Amino acid sequence: MIIFIFHEMNIGSLINKTRKAKGLTQKEVALSVNMDQSQYSKIEKGKTDPSTSTLQKIAKALGISLAELLSADDIFKDENSYDKTLMEKIRLVEELDENERKSIFNIIDGLIAKKRLKDTLSKALDNS
Repeated sequence: MIIFIFHEMNIGSLINKTRKAKGLTQKEVALSVNMDQSQYSKIEKGKTDPSTSTLQKIAKALGISLAELLSADDIFKDENSYDKTLMEKIRLVEELDENERKSIFNIIDGLIAKKRLKDTLSKALDNS
């Protein structure tokens, strides 16, 4: 039975991990799937089993396929605290206004260009 399989997989936990990794709130996802936030919360907490159509709507709201949602444990299990910090920083950068984001991206682009130049010069010196 499909619901039994979802329950055994702890689908609520998978949804929760994915939502947090995407930097979304429960309210944002619930609104996207036209669901009351308290009902959505029950799904994440494993207190209610969602239908397949509801799972498909949630996956779409999270910007992933249902298959990706069901494999969220595999996708996120290797995430360490450094990765979580980096993902949080990326989420915060996305919240900045456009000029602030451009400034951050210009700094990053400059540092990457510097690194590439340094690597290219180092390789050229090694080959001499």
